[in-house]
Amino acid sequence: MPSRTDWKRVDALTEEEITRAAAADPDNPPLTDDQLAGMRPAQEVIPEIVEAVLERRGPHKTPLKAPVSIRLNPEVADYFKSQGRGWQTQINTILREYAKSHQIA
Repeated sequence: MPSRTDWKRVDALTEEEITRAAAADPDNPPLTDDQLAGMRPAQEVIPEIVEAVLERRGPHKTPLKAPVSIRLNPEVADYFKSQGRGWQTQINTILREYAKSHQIA
């Protein structure tokens, strides 16, 4: 699903506008310098929860994919990216099917 966010508007925001909007949000006020200074990694503060989350994830169900870098025409990349989340998986699926159909028996 394509993003409904107006990224041009977001990119046009100044730091001052972003700070002002954050300060006006009662549900998410900016952190104070003291709060930021007191932060610690979750692994230090709640290691049992971090460990439980990591254990619950479990092994991958399928083999890991090989990380590669390819160069695509801009219109090809734009098309797949416009499909939203999972666009790289979509390219992988199409290429896998192509490779299967062109194997020499």
